[in-house]
Amino acid sequence: MTDNNSDRNVIVYIAMSLDGFIAKEDGDIEFLSLVETEGEDYGYHEFIQTVDTVIVGRKTFDKIVSLVHTFPHQDKESYIITRTKRPDQGNIKFYTDDLKSLIDQLKAKEGKHIYCDGGAEIIHELLQINQVDEFYISIIPVLLGSGIRLFKDSSPELKLKLNRSISFESGLVQLHYIRRGM
Repeated sequence: MTDNNSDRNVIVYIAMSLDGFIAKEDGDIEFLSLVETEGEDYGYHEFIQTVDTVIVGRKTFDKIVSLVHTFPHQDKESYIITRTKRPDQGNIKFYTDDLKSLIDQLKAKEGKHIYCDGGAEIIHELLQINQVDEFYISIIPVLLGSGIRLFKDSSPELKLKLNRSISFESGLVQLHYIRRGM
């Protein structure tokens, strides 16, 4: 269980290769296109309706903006975790302070769930401070061999319960885990 009794969960929703990489070493995520199927969003639209706050690392934010030329979560309260101060852009806040303090503040407020859209460094930090409540992990049917791992070797132990698994015609398998004891 998390440190407080909030109904707001921190949820990691992410895709990775079968061998555990979320990107190639240079940040390339082209492998995700292997499962692009017209009219199929793998439950993303339904999921995104359950969140009103997004947390994302600065490198992931920059990658998203470079690909789609705008941040897709501008309608939500968004926190870009960064070491360098930048001016806020509407609902997008560039956050340089303690991540645990941010999560505690967010969980203390009424609202929907909190979505962590990556990257690996932010997910690792959230795991280190015991602040991930759920995972939606979509496994892409490819072995990359090397790259940016979703979970670092020094991640703490976290017991999870499989809530649901779905396999799709494209070969993608989506796993939904919740923290045991929730």
